[in-house]
Amino acid sequence: MPSRRPYQELPELTYPFHDKDILVTACGRICIHRKKINISTVLAGQRLGIKEVDEGIWLTSFMNYDLGYIDLEQRILQTIDNPSRSAGACAACRHEIVTHVLGTNCYLSLRVGQRVAGSGGGT
Repeated sequence: MPSRRPYQELPELTYPFHDKDILVTACGRICIHRKKINISTVLAGQRLGIKEVDEGIWLTSFMNYDLGYIDLEQRILQTIDNPSRSAGACAACRHEIVTHVLGTNCYLSLRVGQRVAGSGGGT
């Protein structure tokens, strides 16, 4: 059964604090200085903001979220750690748990390195 709610597309995205905006291709890539960098097919057709923060290093953002840094020499997107990720987010990966305290709430952040001791998230 089709949804009764109308589909609302994202507003036109602009990145006034970035050097330029760039369109993600249907196969999930962006092209910077004739170099192809895989981002994600999830963002196909969306505009990202990119800002050069060092020579050959570009901060990449979608809406209000900084996705990570692109190193043009390595042609990869190095993601930024997400402090709201839960401990069970990737049970198959090896992790190390780091606790970040924001205000009065604690959030677990997972980093590649060591196995998770126990299961479940935390507050």
